Amino acid sequence: MAGGNGATTRRQLTLFPLHVTLVFQLLCAKRAAAATSFSFANQCAHPVWVGALSGATSPQLARTGFYLAAGATSGLAAPSSGSWSGTFWARTGCAVDEGTGRLACATADCGSGDVACDGRGPAPPVTLSEVTLAAPGSGGLDFYDVSLVDGFNLPVSVAPSHEGCQAAACAGDVNAACPSDLRVLSGGEVVACKSACNAYGSARYCCSGDYGTPAACGPTSYSQAFKAACPAAYSYAYDDASSTFTCSGADTYHITFCPAT
Repeated sequence: MAGGNGATTRRQLTLFPLHVTLVFQLLCAKRAAAATSFSFANQCAHPVWVGALSGATSPQLARTGFYLAAGATSGLAAPSSGSWSGTFWARTGCAVDEGTGRLACATADCGSGDVACDGRGPAPPVTLSEVTLAAPGSGGLDFYDVSLVDGFNLPVSVAPSHEGCQAAACAGDVNAACPSDLRVLSGGEVVACKSACNAYGSARYCCSGDYGTPAACGPTSYSQAFKAACPAAYSYAYDDASSTFTCSGADTYHITFCPAT
């Protein structure tokens, strides 16, 4: 009997670590397959209509546009397999035209005529939140930024949930400091600020043609005005050094419109 009981005990001790290992592996696999999520908060005093556009090789998200009331929050999940890249932005001053029944927005309209943007990007000027996610479980880095390369319509921040990862943000009011020749007016109010590329289309301001390299295309007085208002945001095409952020292990990216300064 004593020999039998000892054999049973040894077998249980052998199986127990294997059971724990299998459970741990299953939990890790489940975590690796879990999708990163995006949360959206509207801290503006007015509603916004969020737009979402996936990159050319990335699958479309479950929603490509939605209404977000002042003070409201919402969320989206990224695809659970493979890497993902895309942009988010806020449309403002949107209303349905009584004659056509189409939605039109004062800033950052995607031209779909609907709340959903259905694969259409925003018309500049627009503040963009750009995110590139590494494949789940790969251990790779996510990249994210706030870009004013296509101008500015309202302040935005992108903050990873992972401790130690820095937020990318343009919390300043660029409209208040917008040069007069870049202003977009509605009802006498500055509602957006064009980039110099949007306004003039020149190779110098667009970093194209002979100016299509970082060495040839440095900051201008226009981009420096953007940088002064939002030091952590892209102010022109090659403004990488102080404007691109990386993070590994974030479960959620919090995107806030009109974040507190």
